[in-house]
Amino acid sequence: MNSGRRGVLAFLGGLVLTRPSLGRAAGKPPAFAEPRSEYKPRHVLCFLGAENGLSALQQSARAAVDTFAADFSLDEDYSQDEPDDRMERSFNVCWDRVDPEAYQEADEDAVARHGSVLYVLGPSMDANTAVATSAKALMFVQHMLDHGAVAVKGESAGVAHGARRWKELFEQSRREAASDDLMALARTCRLAFARRPIGGDADGMGSVGFHLVGLPDVRVHFTRKDEQQPSTNAEQLKIAALIDEIADQMTRDGVEATLKGRLTELSDDTRYEEDEYKFNPFGVATVQNYKL
Repeated sequence: MNSGRRGVLAFLGGLVLTRPSLGRAAGKPPAFAEPRSEYKPRHVLCFLGAENGLSALQQSARAAVDTFAADFSLDEDYSQDEPDDRMERSFNVCWDRVDPEAYQEADEDAVARHGSVLYVLGPSMDANTAVATSAKALMFVQHMLDHGAVAVKGESAGVAHGARRWKELFEQSRREAASDDLMALARTCRLAFARRPIGGDADGMGSVGFHLVGLPDVRVHFTRKDEQQPSTNAEQLKIAALIDEIADQMTRDGVEATLKGRLTELSDDTRYEEDEYKFNPFGVATVQNYKL
């Protein structure tokens, strides 16, 4: 067995697919939500490659499936060996806007120059398998970036990062899995595959994609001193920070305890149809009258 394969298997050894004990690292396993729907979330990953590069992308993806991701599969219907002229606009909408180093000009150029597209599907997930599966999806992303992909987008929440940020998130996940710190691993996977804040001033801003780590999404209805002006970037980042704070608390203390302490309501996800990848079967937690 070569050293690369040993490293893969050692990393995945920390990603058990049940609720494991965290040992000394974090004291308890992350909390998960109860489903409000029979729908089970899954990852849909979009990989862009070079001109006439679909075969190479498929070969790299099959190597990942054979090595560490047997429950992932390659899409045969929507992948294509030619550029997709919708990708520049799609990535422009989906770039993570919270982390200031989320993408670089080189990443935008890579999207503009792409010549092939491969979609990969993850398995259907329960709440208690979501973090481990998302960590595997993050490992799949890094594997593909190391083997021919020039840009990556998570379709299940509509989020994209640049190559450097994807690598940073993967390295974080590897360290957290190695130390059995599944609380931190859940947060890293959430930062990798969820998007926030989305929405507008009138209807509130929230997250999409928290179902990929077994949590409800969070939506914030807010009030501002000057309602006549659109919310500023600084205000939106403050909302994103609150969303992350609530998600961290739900992971640590459980959904019910967190929402009860914050007087926050949990309801069904009516933003998307139940068969859409962005639909959250664990619901949406709504914060009312948050003052910016």
